[in-house]
Amino acid sequence: MARITDLSEELLVKILTFLPTKVAVSTSLLSKQWQFLWLWLPKLKYDVYKDIADGSKSGCLMYRDFINKNLLLHKAPIIESLSLRVRHRSLQPEDLKSWAGIAVSRCVRELSIDTSSSGMKPAVSLPSSFLYSLKSLVTLKLQGGKILVDVPRTVCLPSLKTLELECVTYSSDESLRLLLSYCPVLEDLNINREDYDNLRKLVIIVPSLQRLTLSIHPYCSSDGYVIVTPSLKSFKVVDERSPSPYLIEHMPELEEADIILMGDTENDTERLLKSITNVKRLSLRITFNSGKKNVYPDGIIVFSQLETLKLYICSENWSMLLVHLLKDSPNLRVLDLEEVDDFQEIYGEYEPLSSGNNQGAVPKCFLNCLETFKFEGYDSKEQEDRDLLSFIFKHACCLKSTSVVHRR
Repeated sequence: MARITDLSEELLVKILTFLPTKVAVSTSLLSKQWQFLWLWLPKLKYDVYKDIADGSKSGCLMYRDFINKNLLLHKAPIIESLSLRVRHRSLQPEDLKSWAGIAVSRCVRELSIDTSSSGMKPAVSLPSSFLYSLKSLVTLKLQGGKILVDVPRTVCLPSLKTLELECVTYSSDESLRLLLSYCPVLEDLNINREDYDNLRKLVIIVPSLQRLTLSIHPYCSSDGYVIVTPSLKSFKVVDERSPSPYLIEHMPELEEADIILMGDTENDTERLLKSITNVKRLSLRITFNSGKKNVYPDGIIVFSQLETLKLYICSENWSMLLVHLLKDSPNLRVLDLEEVDDFQEIYGEYEPLSSGNNQGAVPKCFLNCLETFKFEGYDSKEQEDRDLLSFIFKHACCLKSTSVVHRR
């Protein structure tokens, strides 16, 4: 059996990549053979939360010095990935710019920087003249309001496929639009907007985009949203604001959508629903607090590809939305209804699924293809649920699996 000391240096470096960077560096004390191996690590991960046990200011200052020293000594010509998670008031903007600069100079492929709750003042602009024109960059993840997204006019990221911007600050309304417009192969985009992100109009025009996730906090200012993503396959949005118009072009390739709208008044859900009619799997949670009877689009709309629908019961007019969705989803196979924890008021006006025994009023999916039905509610609403459940069990001819749960 071969001893570890008999392994090649190349293989030993691969073994070190599975260790936290701080531990990998400590192996330099083992022997002369190990002394410089860590200098060639292709992946570096510095996490102050995991690497500093007590989280003290002195400990974090020492860790900052550790990163400064070891990044400068690092010799690998290419850094495959660099992850920096540094959360302490001792962090200085110059440190972050220097570390990102080293990564850029080594043609980094994946760069992740998290400064959440760092207390750093002022917000730091990364070395934009190099970072936003880095041909090797495939993944860029920036998190924390102390990171300033300041995009130059010369931006060009020809290899970038994944971009995450969580709770960052933007130098202007044009920064995000400009950045996205020069990412020709971008596939994954995740934008998390906090109250202080100073972005008013969100413009996402990315023909190559396949997965889009938006999280919008209640007090984000906004002049509206423009989304043009013809190749999108997955669309997830959590919007907690008061309404602002959604201008969304149709998404013909969409397979999955997870939509949560929780503003104080109704959002522009009609336009949003019209843009996702090709979706195959839909999860929908919409809170109507304005008294509006129906947010469903006027006119003819058909979800011809929809096979799975999960609808959260969180509004007094939820049944009206359900009626429309069932009527316009002729190929629905799975129906999942769930009452949310904080919905304790009466259901309000109930829209029956059909009138009398008229088979023409029964949704086509009930007669032809609905195979799975799930319902989860509260004991206090069991009587009110009975009519709905009775109708479904009576008319859903193809049911193979059912589950009804009432929680206390």
